[in-house]
Amino acid sequence: MATHFDPGAAAGADSGIFGLPHAPEEAHVVLVPVPFEATTSYGGGTSEGPAAVLQASRQVDLFDVETGRPYERGIALLPESEELRAWNTRAKERAQVVIEAGGVNPSQPELQAAADEVNQLCEKMNDTVYRATKHWLGQGKRVGAVGGDHSISYGIIQAHAEKYPGMGVLHLDAHADLRNAYEGFTWSHASIMYNVVKRIPGVKSLVQVSVRDMSEEENQVIQDSQGRIRSYFDATLQQRRFDGVPWNRQVDEIISHLPEHVYLSFDIDGLDPVLCPHTGTPVPGGLSFPEAIALLSGVVRSGRTIVGFDLTEVAPDPEGGEWDGNVGARLLYKMIGWMLKSQRA
Repeated sequence: MATHFDPGAAAGADSGIFGLPHAPEEAHVVLVPVPFEATTSYGGGTSEGPAAVLQASRQVDLFDVETGRPYERGIALLPESEELRAWNTRAKERAQVVIEAGGVNPSQPELQAAADEVNQLCEKMNDTVYRATKHWLGQGKRVGAVGGDHSISYGIIQAHAEKYPGMGVLHLDAHADLRNAYEGFTWSHASIMYNVVKRIPGVKSLVQVSVRDMSEEENQVIQDSQGRIRSYFDATLQQRRFDGVPWNRQVDEIISHLPEHVYLSFDIDGLDPVLCPHTGTPVPGGLSFPEAIALLSGVVRSGRTIVGFDLTEVAPDPEGGEWDGNVGARLLYKMIGWMLKSQRA
């Protein structure tokens, strides 16, 4: 860290993530921004998530009462890729044709052609995120991704599963994301965890928390997984809380199904939508901010190690409000802090 850096001073408007001065080469934690939301089918805007989180992060105080001084290890956000932005613009344009038609239709080859182009652009995005993650992991860094919609998580999960075979994914989300090629898009945001469990054998287990909106087919995927996928539905978690079961005891049970190495895949809509009102597919219910942080601390309390993470679906207020970015930035800092603390425990 630069010797002149004062963690208590106000952050400059052009400073790095959380107002920090670190270059990626000197930081221990490298964040990959992925401004991509090609297949969002309801609300949009999450391609602006990385920029909103960056802007809001400069207001976050760097001392954290739970995790200490995460910033001391160095945290850097890579520059956004203009190529990724261009792919996103083209993919959104082509995807909209399919979405407005209600999905692909065998009798309309032009829809399949559009979906095929979107799938190809998503594959390019996946490869870009995978290669960036693999590069920085190879440099001994801890790597996180900031989306973007939830489809951006595939490449970073793939790279971590190669480095930590047998790892588990702790998935906070309002949705199960277990649809097979939703609307004809292989790499749909609604298909991310289906693709993870079907295509990445290095992921031993998927534990989902706060799910409260899913299809019958997705429920069948869970039932057929022979325990590889465990979903803690929001309704069940809340009912147990109403019955007097302390949240930390529920967390202990959730974490017990994860292996030693844990990857976090957090969709902001897993939280109560009061905390993320402009996310693309908000659903009533969800975790409070303290409950989400208790989930993180529970991983560390159990002795497990958080190896990497992604934070997705943060979408800024189109009217300019900063609440969504504020919550996203604070959740991001907590994820980083608990990840670092897990490696020292």
